[in-house]
Amino acid sequence: MDKLIVHGGATLRGSINISGSKNASLPILAASLLCDQELIIRRVPDVSDTNYMVQIINSLGGEVERSSGTIRICNKSIIDTAPYDLVRRMRASICVMGPLLARTGRAIVSLPGGCVIGDRPVDLHLKGLEALGATTEFEGGNIIITAPKGGLKGAEVNLRGTHGPTVLGTDNVMMAAVFAEGTTVIESAAAEPEVEDLANFLNAMGAKIEGAGTRRIVIQGITSLGSVEHTVIPDRIEAGTFMAAAAIVGEGVTLHRVCRAHMGAINEIFEVCGHRVEYNTTGDSVTVYRAENPVGAEITTAPYPGYPTDMQAQMTAVFATTPGISVVKDTIFPQRFMHCAEMKRMGADIRVDNGTAIVKGVKELSAAPVMASDLRASAALVLAGLTARGATTISRLYHIDRGYENIDEKLLQLHARVERVKE
Repeated sequence: MDKLIVHGGATLRGSINISGSKNASLPILAASLLCDQELIIRRVPDVSDTNYMVQIINSLGGEVERSSGTIRICNKSIIDTAPYDLVRRMRASICVMGPLLARTGRAIVSLPGGCVIGDRPVDLHLKGLEALGATTEFEGGNIIITAPKGGLKGAEVNLRGTHGPTVLGTDNVMMAAVFAEGTTVIESAAAEPEVEDLANFLNAMGAKIEGAGTRRIVIQGITSLGSVEHTVIPDRIEAGTFMAAAAIVGEGVTLHRVCRAHMGAINEIFEVCGHRVEYNTTGDSVTVYRAENPVGAEITTAPYPGYPTDMQAQMTAVFATTPGISVVKDTIFPQRFMHCAEMKRMGADIRVDNGTAIVKGVKELSAAPVMASDLRASAALVLAGLTARGATTISRLYHIDRGYENIDEKLLQLHARVERVKE
């Protein structure tokens, strides 16, 4: 098991390339199960979550080759049962349910694992698939979902949940509806760029999907999909994380392979805090300059295009040494503040109450041994370590390896002082 030692005090400068989006890659890989032709998917990040998804596809009968961020997949014949040992490791594995149901008429998937950041139910996924005619039962910890004899039928589905639309639920219903007879309309759909990227991938294979990236998606059912090559969109959360690093200890940090159109709410908060964010004319490179006199801000997470819950922990780390009072409220996952207790051990002044963190900026943090609890919390602890006095040791690094490709190597490229060691 690895741990990361972050030596504080270094000034970040230089440039790095942002990887392809983990959150787009996972449903796109799952969607490959709909097709029996060869598919090529480029810029898939080499992180443990995508590795698990590749293993799941292999276990279902797919043939997968992986090389330097490019994945070739051919799913000539597949089975309908995803193995518990792999599914339990990653919540996003639930998105194989829709394509398995559409392709084979049945899907057996165990309830998934993943980050421990509060309750993440799959009831909206099942509600959407049942609206297409599927029936659901639970047995031995598995979800068994079966299509009717005549196949799935198009329907109108509303996926609005207590905390807003469901991204993976939208993905699952959209993938299942590709082969459903007639027209499916998803109301209150998730509008995230990752959902739109999945729709673009499916459409390139021959699907008929309109409205992805909006709250209303319309799918006209078809009978088969064909071969395609697709390049995954940039990871907006990885980009935001390195922008946060630049805002904490940067001196002009440039990120290549980004997409300005996806970064709106993230850009806005950095600018509100006084940091300078400059894009090139094509919007695929950005340079962040740390403010001389940064100020605090208030963040409330919301579904896209609002501020992403996946960036609130990183901004908490930025606010920890930003003068003044900052407020971070998470309406998506109100329990997602486990990083705050660890940052308080480093001297941060944070009070958490009922889904809201009140952060009073301190002059500096001090290094301490800390423990990652989930993917984004671990990134926040790395950011805190960059500005702390001394060497911060972050344990349970496997959390960060779920979603950040070579984060230690990229930090070294930016002249940070970090080292990965065995525990």
